[in-house]
Amino acid sequence: MADGADQGGDPVASTTRTDDASPMSSMTELLERCDDSQLLDLTNHYRQRLEEAIQKVVENVVFVLAYERYFSEQEYKQVIKRTKRGSRAAGSRLLLNLVTEKEPRVRKLIWKCFVKMHHLLPKLEELLKAMGEEGSDLIESFKAMKASLELPAHLKDVQQKHKETLRAQTETLSVNTILMNEKVKVFQLLDRYAELTVISTVRDRTLVEHELLARGRDHEEWREEHLGGEFEKIRTDQLFQNVSLSKSKSGSSSAVAGVAGIGKTTMVQKIVHDWATGKIFQQFQFVFSFKFRDLNTIKDRMTLRELILEQYPYFGNMLGEVWKNPEGLLFIFDGLDEFKGRIDFSDSRRDTEPKHQCPDPEWWCEVSDIVYSLIQHKLLPGCSVLVTTRPTALHLLEKAEISVRAEILGFVGEERKEYFTRYFEDQSVAAAVFKHVKENEILYTMSYNPSCCWILVLTLGPFFTQTHRDPQRVPKTITQLYCYFIYNILKNHGREIESLREVLLKLGQMAFTGVAEKNIVFTDGDLIKYNLQPSQFLSGFLMELLEREDSARSVVYTFPHLTIQEFVAALAQFLTPDRGDITTLLIEAHGNSDGRFEVFLRFVAGLSSPRASWILEEFLGKFPHQTICRVSDWVKDEVKRRAGNTKSDDGKRRLLNTLHYLFESQNPVLAQETLGSVETLSLGGLGLTPIDCVVLSHAIRLCDTIKCLDLSSCRIQYEGLQRLGPALHKCQHLRLGDNDLGDSGVKPVSAALRNRQCKMQRLELDSVGLTDSATEDLVSALSTNPSLRHLYLRHNSLTDRSVPALRRLILNHPRLKQIWLWGNQFGATGEKELRSLQESRPGLTVTV
Repeated sequence: MADGADQGGDPVASTTRTDDASPMSSMTELLERCDDSQLLDLTNHYRQRLEEAIQKVVENVVFVLAYERYFSEQEYKQVIKRTKRGSRAAGSRLLLNLVTEKEPRVRKLIWKCFVKMHHLLPKLEELLKAMGEEGSDLIESFKAMKASLELPAHLKDVQQKHKETLRAQTETLSVNTILMNEKVKVFQLLDRYAELTVISTVRDRTLVEHELLARGRDHEEWREEHLGGEFEKIRTDQLFQNVSLSKSKSGSSSAVAGVAGIGKTTMVQKIVHDWATGKIFQQFQFVFSFKFRDLNTIKDRMTLRELILEQYPYFGNMLGEVWKNPEGLLFIFDGLDEFKGRIDFSDSRRDTEPKHQCPDPEWWCEVSDIVYSLIQHKLLPGCSVLVTTRPTALHLLEKAEISVRAEILGFVGEERKEYFTRYFEDQSVAAAVFKHVKENEILYTMSYNPSCCWILVLTLGPFFTQTHRDPQRVPKTITQLYCYFIYNILKNHGREIESLREVLLKLGQMAFTGVAEKNIVFTDGDLIKYNLQPSQFLSGFLMELLEREDSARSVVYTFPHLTIQEFVAALAQFLTPDRGDITTLLIEAHGNSDGRFEVFLRFVAGLSSPRASWILEEFLGKFPHQTICRVSDWVKDEVKRRAGNTKSDDGKRRLLNTLHYLFESQNPVLAQETLGSVETLSLGGLGLTPIDCVVLSHAIRLCDTIKCLDLSSCRIQYEGLQRLGPALHKCQHLRLGDNDLGDSGVKPVSAALRNRQCKMQRLELDSVGLTDSATEDLVSALSTNPSLRHLYLRHNSLTDRSVPALRRLILNHPRLKQIWLWGNQFGATGEKELRSLQESRPGLTVTV
């Protein structure tokens, strides 16, 4: 390769050392012993670890493979381009894709090349040693598994037909384009599928149902802290890995949870496609996939046989043969949260009452009993089952016999960027859109969710491709973003329908009922109830707003994303003529305790801002002035009322929500009238996300002076405090104790102390993880601060190394009255010196 020739020398030879060949001898022997099929099995089995092992030097690895002529120059450039455009993880993933596609002889030579490079990469060396030790046992397991999968000739034909059918059903991904002439654009699944982060357990916390309320930027911090430690990132093909290597006949059930739009259904599509194309789960002879929203339409009793034949009629009389080896069957049920039947795994009567039992595939029973019996291994014991659900329905599975519980975190770190680079063909546009998203905390918080990314790219794309767009109009709040999203739909498809406003109001009323009743799936009957004709949803803007899904039994409709349903619901409530009871509706919705109306209310507040709603007036007419005034008055009254009622956690949560409403309204006059007289904001003990911190900072900056800002035990980390930084100098009493700030977290506080307008008199930094490294910066900031009187630094990790800096602070800051230092790690000498300083400063109390 021309590029390699310029480097000089043999890169592989230069990495080989004779003195450490022995640790790799087992791996070398394993490679010699493996046949082509076994080596491919091992490659797939260890693929994730191999990807991670070569990530940091993927450019060097692909260079070596190209130099040795195992990769072509074009393949080399593909990997380099993917690494630069996406991430090292993306480059590593592509490199391994290319390796698995190579002919067997070349694949073995590539593995031998990895062995030669082992000492340069500790993770690779560790992996190769493990393979050398485990490989023989794994090969035997693979042999046993393949022997059990051997099918009679007549079943091979139906298996081949089944795989061809599933491959055809799953190889493409339909994406609503909105902005283009095609209403739906079809992409190859593999071209558009971006990897999601999946962890091998569901986090032990109250999972927030709504992804806009869930954590965004701090997903990255959370991942760095826990992945590889307490929680482990897994691949989807590991959900049933124990099945392929286990001699157990009990089968396995797995559950994957994830919030709305996180990619559960697309993940299922990818799993089915990868099985049909022979990439994963080859321990299963047959895979059957169902959606709970389709199962809702089955009202009569049913057999598992009929259920399968209805969807896969070509099995005919073969199913009796299929049942004989249940260990080779995988059933997938997608969307438990959408199921309207009752499945209660804690109800012991299901196992004793004949009407609930489903002992074999020919037994007539309720659909819920079929699903229950499969998961609990009472029907076809030995088969495996995968269930996906939103967190809200996880409680249904608490007593279920689930072997693996996993959670989709969505996009983390570079995975977010990869979505944007894959979506836009013009990489300069991709970079510009992603840069805007990353610089806007509100939008960036949304971007861990694939469906939200879809909304972001559709809405923001035109601002960076059309020169006449005003950059000042680029959406900065969630309401502004969704106004432009709906505007683009109306502009491109709205002229196809008469009475646009009237139809949108009807749709919005249906959407609102869905929000109120926590329903996201609608039927023809629901449309007719709101005077909407199902035929209207076959074209035009209604098809863009409500996705139609046909199944063998029925037609169902869903909004592309829960937030779109909530926005359309808010729009309808705002635009309804003579909306005299809007205040009553807002009060009732805000009074709901389970959070179902939180984002709906943010949208209502946001629509009161002309900066958000003006773009929609072209199609929907003027927004009612009376409604704008009533919504603004309600927000103002609510903030004032909630600011003085924060003794309970519920009161604090409601205050935070009202601050979000104020932020979405983007009304400086309203905010000043509301917050100008507020003196105390107490949110202690309430978990705050970075997006909450942005909203809180916005609120504080509008206050004249905050007598007390209590953010103790709010689980704030550096990222969140950085967002609060510009407003902290306004606080007279700042409580930040019991947050994991660390030394970096002191920097925003120090910046506030250096501000010439700083009003801070009492600063509490107890139990925030400070070390000696932070002391100097803090003392330096206080040396120019004339206002501070009381400083709390208890229960940190300060040692005698901090004493000189603290000595300067005590002697040179004449207004300091109290400093609390006990609970640190001072030695006897350090404590003695600190106490002695009180004598030099009458009126100063030093507590060590």
